[in-house]
Amino acid sequence: MATTDVALHEASGRLEPKRVVNNMSIQVATVNGSGSQSSNTVLLRSIFQMGVPVSGKNLFPSNIAGLPTWYTIRANKDGYIARKKEIDFVIAMNAETAQEDVMSLAPGAAVLYDEPLKLNALRTDLIFYPVPYDKLVAPVCPEAKLRKLVKNMIYVGVAAQLLGIDMAEVEKALRKQFATKVKAANLNLAAVRAGFEYATANLTKHDPYSIQRMDKTTGMIIIDGNSAAALGCMFAGVTVVTWYPITPSSSLVETLIDYMKEYRIGPDGKATFAIVQAEDELAAIGMVLGAGWAGARSMTATAGPGISLMAEFAGLSYYAEVPGVVWDIQRVGPSTGLPTRTSQGDILSTAFLSHGDTKNILLLPCSVAECFTMAQDAFNLAEQFQTLVFVMSDLDLGMNNWMSDPFEYPKAPIDRGKVLTKEDLDRMGGFSRYKDVDNDGIGYRTLPGTEHPAAAYFTRGTGHNEKSGYSERPDDFEKNMERINKKFETARAFVPRPELMTGKGKAKIGIIAYGTSHWGIIEARDQLRDEYDIETDYLRLKAYPFSREVHEFIEQHERVYVVEQNRDAQMLSMIKLDIKPELVTRLRSIAHIHGLPLDARSVTDELISMEGK
Repeated sequence: MATTDVALHEASGRLEPKRVVNNMSIQVATVNGSGSQSSNTVLLRSIFQMGVPVSGKNLFPSNIAGLPTWYTIRANKDGYIARKKEIDFVIAMNAETAQEDVMSLAPGAAVLYDEPLKLNALRTDLIFYPVPYDKLVAPVCPEAKLRKLVKNMIYVGVAAQLLGIDMAEVEKALRKQFATKVKAANLNLAAVRAGFEYATANLTKHDPYSIQRMDKTTGMIIIDGNSAAALGCMFAGVTVVTWYPITPSSSLVETLIDYMKEYRIGPDGKATFAIVQAEDELAAIGMVLGAGWAGARSMTATAGPGISLMAEFAGLSYYAEVPGVVWDIQRVGPSTGLPTRTSQGDILSTAFLSHGDTKNILLLPCSVAECFTMAQDAFNLAEQFQTLVFVMSDLDLGMNNWMSDPFEYPKAPIDRGKVLTKEDLDRMGGFSRYKDVDNDGIGYRTLPGTEHPAAAYFTRGTGHNEKSGYSERPDDFEKNMERINKKFETARAFVPRPELMTGKGKAKIGIIAYGTSHWGIIEARDQLRDEYDIETDYLRLKAYPFSREVHEFIEQHERVYVVEQNRDAQMLSMIKLDIKPELVTRLRSIAHIHGLPLDARSVTDELISMEGK
């Protein structure tokens, strides 16, 4: 039989596949530049509008149109939204990869394919649905050059009919996708209907998969992480944005440009912000520091190669104590690496970015909601601690669509940190820029233009004393570096706290993860409990430096698995540097570097293997 889940058919007495409702992984295999992104988004949103939790993962090439691309939609009634390792329903549109796509499937999967490919000859343990796309699209789209784009909407209609997706929801999703293009919407809707009608008349359903209405997405939104980050930065009060385009961060600034043009134009019609495309990443971060020194809330967005170029300026920010925010949408490295694959490979280098002794504050969002809120955290922390703050997103979070509750309007006021005004200086008579007055390592600063004779000071990347005077005295340098390190220790109490999730009983095994690995961990913990009767506790990191909760979590468990998406267990290395030496032997590594979003089954299998089960 095609699947292990079988049920007795009452009428015939035959064994038939058990129905699988709202629990499937759909993969659309097409080519880059074919216009399939719109079709896939319509399919994803249609399922979402039926109240079924979904996630969408786009696997696309980094260079030219015409190369293979895969888009995976996961629908899951239990709310699991991590990538699923197994594919249940394939829509095979790419002749180059069709055979490989089909041969990789587990028995019982369904294949919707372009009829001339004759994929049904490859295997007998799959369910095949041939569709003559070219014949169906011709009468719908008389203009031949548009047919390759419109053809993709045919498979949306066929899939909707086979899976039971409400056509009213498909139309609603399609008109949202083409909101400003009524003619294009009507043309594409005609293609969807052609596919739906063909499937109704010519295809007999044999696979077990179907979508039925639920109510688990009511009031929720779909948004990508870069768009959520852009919104968060605008609400955080950013005024200067400097950038150089690089995948996968470009859409963050591109979206922010649109938001700022709509919402940040003054009553006089002039912009209240500056967004500058620099000649390279080095110039971009230099501008961020210049603007931050002048009092602007400034930022840039980049990826791993840009982070490498920013190292020297990161050291200037750290030592001269100038605020700024850097979004790192991580991709696979080193070098050019896999620029359109996801990774958590910049964690270690960014934490200590620059030469000499540096420690940088990192924020670790796992969701689009945290991209929104941590944008505000980042700017507040940057000004509180007078340093660069790095928000470590990744391609999976930044460029893919995610469900979310609507974002809450920020209630906390903007925190500019220890900025002295003219009135403060009148009262104090003067200040020492790099002096620790409050025993927290953080000095007081003034902004350029403060009208007071005592407001001026030298900002130095060279050796200086607490009055900001040039100094090469060893005691001045040591005192200054120790004070800056105290700032880092103070930050432990101000960065977002980790999230603790406990098991049903006292667990000997702990799991530590961060970022988008979170979604695979949630599902893996359930697999470990349900399939192996193993209880785990889970601590999700939200920031570096680590708070005391991280130390306590390791102390409370016999073995702690640190799960991350890089080769060298970078977060594990950072934790080892932070904890008592006697606790190091409790740590284990589960690290993945394939560039695909982390799936639960891989975590479960590796942990079980390491446990000797």
